[in-house]
Amino acid sequence: MQSTNSILMVRPAAFGFDPETAANNAFQNKPGDVAGEDLQSRAVLEFDNVAATMRANGVNLYVVKDKPEPMRPDAIFPNNWISTHEDGTVILYPMMAPNRRQERRQDVLDDLEKYFEIRRVVDLSRHENTGRYLEGTGSMIMDRTNGVIYACRSPRTHEAVLKEVAKTLGYRTVLFDAVDGNGKPIYHTNVMLSIGTNYVVLADCTIPDVAERERVMAYLGGGGHRIVKLRPEQLNEFAGNVLEVLGRERFVAMSSRAFKSLSDSQLDLLEVWAKTVHFPIPTIENIGGGSIRCMLAEIFLPRK
Repeated sequence: MQSTNSILMVRPAAFGFDPETAANNAFQNKPGDVAGEDLQSRAVLEFDNVAATMRANGVNLYVVKDKPEPMRPDAIFPNNWISTHEDGTVILYPMMAPNRRQERRQDVLDDLEKYFEIRRVVDLSRHENTGRYLEGTGSMIMDRTNGVIYACRSPRTHEAVLKEVAKTLGYRTVLFDAVDGNGKPIYHTNVMLSIGTNYVVLADCTIPDVAERERVMAYLGGGGHRIVKLRPEQLNEFAGNVLEVLGRERFVAMSSRAFKSLSDSQLDLLEVWAKTVHFPIPTIENIGGGSIRCMLAEIFLPRK
């Protein structure tokens, strides 16, 4: 299945601006004169609202509390260090920023194992020793139904590690270049591409090479998906950072900022296949540089 009704979230303990990741994340903004305690309290309020709304929509939510020490300002984005799969596989990913490597936690796996079967753990963190990174489902967008991984090249997405993941899972890869409005590589694929069961949200305008753009779109369309195209300005509003989730009914989770940027015709296309549910998370987006999809680590493991 392409989507799941079981989601892992990490409630932040030390949310804030992370200078280690800001170098190649154009979505992060310095908080100005806002105190760290205020940022943390705002982020927690936004997080708790997301969690409550997800549960209200019938999602099986597993919330883990971050620990205050060591400080992990990006812990609210667990999808970068872990992915889970229907055959019982858990993959742990190599992270570019040294402080983000501390987000990988064995106790989180131990908690998941109370409810789900973990049959093997594939730890790719050794690649950090040679400067090769792949930041989970931030770097990769998985078409689980068709067995394809899509990824745009960036300092955080190394082709050799990507191929290792694909071999582990028996997937094919579609690798391409994508850039933002300033011509810089997009740091994570999940800000410009999301794959649902019957549809794709794609900022095709970010793929500068026309032949490569057509190749990517042909792959996506060949997988049976209807493509909802984003405009460049919508990319900056996190309209590509959305995720299909199974609750009492199928829905597309997105931020309120992303929702407001979409046109009526784009929303009509999406809502043919899934309703939209949006969440106000301005602090998390503006300071953390990530949106709803980054906050949700999908759980595909078999239930015990």
